[in-house]
Amino acid sequence: MVKFDAMVELFTDGAAKGNPGPGGYGVILRYGKHEKEISEGFRLTTNNRMELMAVCVGLEALTRPGLEVVVYSDSRYVVDAVDKKWVFGWERKGFAKKKNPDLWARFLKSYRQHKVRFVWIKGHDGHPENERCDQLAVQASYGRHLLTDSGYEEGLNSGMFDDQD
Repeated sequence: MVKFDAMVELFTDGAAKGNPGPGGYGVILRYGKHEKEISEGFRLTTNNRMELMAVCVGLEALTRPGLEVVVYSDSRYVVDAVDKKWVFGWERKGFAKKKNPDLWARFLKSYRQHKVRFVWIKGHDGHPENERCDQLAVQASYGRHLLTDSGYEEGLNSGMFDDQD
């Protein structure tokens, strides 16, 4: 049984130019007075993948299990999938005919190690941490050494994805 004993704030955002196109994510982790920023860029991906990737990376960056985590995201795709419990039904069905199964499985693995609550925030509405995460995501998407989003590119090649999500 996981014991919940500390609270972390996790702010996330994702971006893709062209959707699909070059993209990135930005994350701010806050624990008390401690704060850490994380971002990476990918050569070909989608906005929804980067929104979900940001949450995955943020949760995976936590160094011990059993934390109470509040995730702030402007992605209805991510927030609704969890809050409305859709992702758990998708998982029971093996993510059949669902986009981003690799990231949803990755998310659930780290999600289950903590007590996670989601808060949807309106994007581009002056929320300081959301604005900073957006800057990090966009800046990462313009990087010189963009990573390969193998989950997307392999899915694209297999016909799992159409050109957008």
